Order: sequence, then structure tokens, then C-alpha cells
Amino acid sequence: MKNLMKTKKIISEIEKTAKKYQEKINQKLRRQANRRIDLWILIKIAAILFFTAIIAAEYFDMRKVIPAPAAPAAESIESKIGQMLIVGFRGTQAQSDAPIAGTIKDLNLGGVILFDYDAPSKTAGRNIADPEQTKKLVADLKSYSQNQPLLVAIDAEGGQINRLKPSLGFADIASAQSLAKLDGSVALENYWDLAKELVYLGFNLNFAPVVDLNINPKNPAIGGLERSYSKKPAIVSTLAKAMVAAHKSFGILTALKHFPGHGSSKSDSHLGLVDVTDTYQERELDPYEKLIKDGAVDSVMTAHIVNRNIDPDYPATLSPKFIQNILREKLGFDGVVFSDDMQMGAIVKNYGFEDAIIRAINAGCDILVFSNNNADTGYDDTIAQRAHDAILNAVRDGRITESRINQSYERIMKLKNKLK
Repeated sequence: MKNLMKTKKIISEIEKTAKKYQEKINQKLRRQANRRIDLWILIKIAAILFFTAIIAAEYFDMRKVIPAPAAPAAESIESKIGQMLIVGFRGTQAQSDAPIAGTIKDLNLGGVILFDYDAPSKTAGRNIADPEQTKKLVADLKSYSQNQPLLVAIDAEGGQINRLKPSLGFADIASAQSLAKLDGSVALENYWDLAKELVYLGFNLNFAPVVDLNINPKNPAIGGLERSYSKKPAIVSTLAKAMVAAHKSFGILTALKHFPGHGSSKSDSHLGLVDVTDTYQERELDPYEKLIKDGAVDSVMTAHIVNRNIDPDYPATLSPKFIQNILREKLGFDGVVFSDDMQMGAIVKNYGFEDAIIRAINAGCDILVFSNNNADTGYDDTIAQRAHDAILNAVRDGRITESRINQSYERIMKLKNKLK
């Protein structure tokens, strides 16, 4: 009992410190709304907020002291399944009669993902036209969620992979590769600007940072797009932590990707199945191990890569050998696992729609992402309903257990509690 009281006291002091520095952030933003904020103040505040969170995790494991809140008695299996889906949609507006509005309400949808470009029609302006329009769209989307906060996600890594284009009036964020060549404070400044913009727009989940090692600089999916910081795990871990710290300061969730590592590949999983059996290196796990140990991981996104030395049959997204044996058991991660886009070529060209969904969930994925933005598969307003039905039918006939759904639902609720 004494140890519990002592631990609670430590946590109380940490929370007071974090609140004090958060108020400093708010005051600084108000005073200097249209001026450049002093970089060193930002670095200190972000560092303090980040490391107090780590200290809290080290001194007080909430799961051991306070049980996770039980799901509401009325929460149905159908509602829980809805939380396991993130989908893309068309439209720069979302009135109450829009298909996506109905999907969010009817399915208790877990989240949405926004894009600036529509691949099926090859046109710009899919969801994002300018800052004020995007802010309004995000707010409207959130208003349709009735039980839990809606995850509103985006790929905002910087450089070429950033749906918020400077040409549309958004912040110009450098690529990971570019930032790694500069002083570390420049990375934190860039990521501070990015996180500040995301929270202003209303986003609460950024599918970043990329922690793939730049083992093959000509890799068309990673190195060739300057998405990797470095081939050295220590540099990747340090700069990824800077991104996470900046986002954490503004209450934005992040997702490390692409587990277990896409940096050594010679091809792009957007186009087809990628085999890294002969190129993968064990050190590609190092950033995950380091950041998980440091308490710097909200969630992890899988890669559609095959390594036949680990699983001769399935890519990581569909493989319990990768997700359960390595990520959860070996590395000790028990948070939310996102699939990469389930409509990428690596999946749709090799597995059936229902089969891929069932295998991903049974492998350990908690939330499945359907971008609905693939040139080959086209656009489908019913994609969320189809995925939901596939999961529900699999539960009813025993191909997925209800306990497996509950397991994911509990992880999702813990993640979403960070937003409240």
C-alpha cells in the first residue's frame, strides 16, 4: 500500500510538471501566433513532456494497479468490429447525408484516412484542398462518431510522402533523409511545425515515423523516396523519437512503420508481393526494440513483405510468426497493430478479400486499413460494410473467435483513451 501511495505521488508530480510546461506552450503560441517560436524553448518543452511520459510509464504501470475499464454492457460484437476498421473515402466535404457520414454512424467506424490525390480517377483534391476546408472536413467527420473518438489519420512523413502539400498552403516538411543530414534540432523544429499543423487541422493520428533502415538506397518504396533516415539503427531511433516527441506534445498519435522492416527490399509492396528473404537483416528490428523499450510507441503498422526464413507462407501482415512471435513476444509490444493498406497489390493480387481479412486479424492485426484509393481495385463506397460483414461472418462461423475481437477492442480503447 505504501508503495502504491508513493507511486501515485510520483505520478501526480509528473502530471503537474507536464501541465505546467504544456501551459507554457499555450502561452508561447498565443504570444507568438504569427512569429517564429524560439527553437530552444521548443526543444526543452518537447523533451520534458516526452521524458515525463516515459518516467510515468516506468514508475507506474496502470494495468497492474487500475484495471482497464470494461466495455459498456451494451457494446455489441458488431460495434466492436466497426472499431477495427479505418477507411478512405471521396469528398472534400462530409454533409450528414454523405456515404462516409452514414458509414461512421452505422458501423461505429474506428477511423478514416484522408488523401490529397485520388488514384482510381487520377485526379487531385480527393479530400484535401486547403487548410480551412480540411479543418472543416475533419471536424464534420468527428461529429458523426457517437461512442468513441474517431481516428482521423493521414500519411504526413515529410518530403514526397505528405498529403498536406505546401502548394496547397500547408507547412513544408523536409524528408527523413534530408533531416538526417542536418543538426538534430532542425528535425525537431520541422516535426514541431508538422504536429502543430496537424492538431490545428484536427488530425489525431499520423501514420509515421518510418523506421525502415536505408539498406537499399534504390528501394522504390523507401530509400528511393527519401523516406528512411539512415541505414544506422541508432540514427533512425533518435530521429524517430524526435518526431514522436513533437507529436506527443500536441496529443497526436503516431505509428511506427513498416514492421518488421521494408528498407532492404528491391520492389514496392504497393505493386505486388515483396520478398526480402535474401536481403533482410536482423538489425532492422533494432529501432522497434529501442523505441518500445523507451515507451515511445503508440502503435505499429505492418509491412506486406515476405521473409521465408521466418514464415515460408505469408507476408508479415498475415503472419502470427511476425506479429505474435516477434513483435509481441520477442519485442514486448502489446499496443495496437495497424495493417498497411489491405488493398495494396501485395495483398489483393495474392489473396482473396475475406481470406486476407481473416488471416490479418488472426495474425494479430487490430485495425485494418482500407485506403479505397488504389488504381487497380477502384473506388467502393461499400468497402467498410463489406469488410465488416466479412469479419462478422467469420466470427459467427468460428473462423475468428469472439475473444480475438475483444482483445483488439481493448487495445483500441486504450489507444483512444490517450485522446480523451
